[in-house]
Amino acid sequence: MRLLFAADEADINPLVPTLSEIILVLVIFGLLWFIIAKYVVPRFEETFALRRDEIEGGIARAEQAQAEAQRMLEQYQQQLAEARAEAAQIRDGARAEAQRIVEDLRTQAQEESARIVTRGEEQLAAQRGQVVRELRSEIGTLAVELSEKIVDQRLADDAQVRATVDAFLADLQSSEPAAGSTGSGA
Repeated sequence: MRLLFAADEADINPLVPTLSEIILVLVIFGLLWFIIAKYVVPRFEETFALRRDEIEGGIARAEQAQAEAQRMLEQYQQQLAEARAEAAQIRDGARAEAQRIVEDLRTQAQEESARIVTRGEEQLAAQRGQVVRELRSEIGTLAVELSEKIVDQRLADDAQVRATVDAFLADLQSSEPAAGSTGSGA
């Protein structure tokens, strides 16, 4: 029997499958194809669709973010330009205000200087008048004393003394402008 079986086995090609093996492989292949087509492929496609949507959404979000960033950059540049313009206006205003303050202070200083000079001139005029009055009285007294010594008599009459002093002072006043013009230049 062994020979028979061995003879049967000799006719069979191991590379060619038998009909029962082919049918079994086709059934298993069909069943496997059905399971893959029914359950695995839809999940793959669903996963691919989600990934595609995520990628496309990511690209859209990136484009949107880039557009928003560009808009924000333009807005920032506009605000920066406005801030620079405002700063320039403030600087110009500050310079103008400083110039106005300097002019005001200069004007006030000139007015104060003129007021001080005027007050000094008034004080000088008042002092000069006082000195002139003191000198007139003293000159008058000295003139009377000198004239008494010269005349060797006492002038007892006040009216006569006063008239003599007034005449002397009138002579002084008539000669004073010439002396005053040379004295004021010194």
